[in-house]
Amino acid sequence: TAHHGEHCLEVQLPFLQVVLGPFRLVPLLVGVIEPATVAAAIQRLWRDEGTLVVVSTDLSHYLDYDAAGRRDGGTRAAVEALDPGSFSHVDACGSEALKGLLLAARNEGKDVVTLDLRNSGDTAGSHDHVVGYGAWMFREGASCRDAA
Repeated sequence: TAHHGEHCLEVQLPFLQVVLGPFRLVPLLVGVIEPATVAAAIQRLWRDEGTLVVVSTDLSHYLDYDAAGRRDGGTRAAVEALDPGSFSHVDACGSEALKGLLLAARNEGKDVVTLDLRNSGDTAGSHDHVVGYGAWMFREGASCRDAA
């Protein structure tokens, strides 16, 4: 029942299988839940070496291109600041999962790097009603070597 109407695993799994080859999966579908609970689960898994955590959520929905860019830019700023209090479900339908990830990243001393921020108007479709997407990478705190 929890997975009815939710397609994130169906979208992510084939991509991960091609890129990673054989691996073990712990799928967690997050609904209405405290972000701290999500963070605790992520942190428990993250501490095992070789673990990849993938959190999947759309960003804004059905705004025009420019409005979506502004709203998603705010979500981007919140993610980059590891600030789970700066967005809600209207900014990301999987906001609780994303908030939990940000809490876990902050607790584990991770840095975040924005890889890309786009919406469906950048690929195929009109600019009248778009859906936003972002990609971020979380890594161990930057060292002096990274700054060079």
